[in-house]
Amino acid sequence: MNGTEVGGGSIRIHDRTLQNKMFHTLGFTDESAAAQFGFLMDAFTYGAPPHAGLAFGFDRLCSIFAGADSIRDFIAFPKNNAGRDVMSQSPAPIAPEQLEELQIKLDVK
Repeated sequence: MNGTEVGGGSIRIHDRTLQNKMFHTLGFTDESAAAQFGFLMDAFTYGAPPHAGLAFGFDRLCSIFAGADSIRDFIAFPKNNAGRDVMSQSPAPIAPEQLEELQIKLDVK
């Protein structure tokens, strides 16, 4: 909008051969790709229609409507460059009492 990006999208991969090339480019072996994404590759065997997605950024639109130079003041849940939420300090360690109360067992290796 007037030279400012307000959304984004892409055409999704819907071809088994292309998806397989992408897995190889990303460093997946055939075995690891099959283990993690075998369901997807199997589905592509039967064919998938071309499909795409588009989303508008509400924060971007609000910054334009407000005449701001940056979207920083309009991001609902901002994260710092380490991926942490500075307001809630998340992600954060969970107390053992909370895990016990929720009956959650962590198996960290």
